[in-house]
Amino acid sequence: MQSAKDAGLVRCGECALVCSFQENSQCPRCNATLTMRQTNSLQKTWAYLITACIFIFPANFMPITILISQGNETPDTIMSGVIALINSGSAGIAIIVFVASIVVPIAKILGMGFILLSLQLQLSMSHKMRFIMFKFIDWVGRWSMLDLFVISIMVAVIDKGQLLVIVPGPGATAFASVVVLTLLAAKSFDTRLMWDLEKDNDWTN
Repeated sequence: MQSAKDAGLVRCGECALVCSFQENSQCPRCNATLTMRQTNSLQKTWAYLITACIFIFPANFMPITILISQGNETPDTIMSGVIALINSGSAGIAIIVFVASIVVPIAKILGMGFILLSLQLQLSMSHKMRFIMFKFIDWVGRWSMLDLFVISIMVAVIDKGQLLVIVPGPGATAFASVVVLTLLAAKSFDTRLMWDLEKDNDWTN
């Protein structure tokens, strides 16, 4: 079966129009420059992923919220918040926060890293398996924002002026950075590279 690349066809990255590809050609609909593959896709994805790895540490170890009551500050990290929810009898909410705020971001970083390494090292792995893994990572990563929504609701509901104030801590900024960086990593990754590798392996075999 002939691929679109072999047929000289390419999809415009701006308007998604399928066009005939020639070197330095432009999309006839939006005049965007056509490229057969996203430029420096692996390098960009690695850059976002490595930066996310750096921010994951302050996101988990620095306070994500700070409760101020009568002048006393009580900082809470993600894990201490999960423990507090368990102790207060809200085990279900604690599990949701733990999965969305700790398990999902770490799993997404590890999963994307594995896919990139499998491509660059040309590991023997089904392209379909890689694609399913990538789509699952891309889908589940959106739920990482749940913790930030919880913080926003807590600030709106609990904030009582001078008596009781809750504010986002530096960990919230780091966590938001991790979420954005992993989303950018998934966005910058060109999934067609997986199919290119599979085709090359078929030819060599």
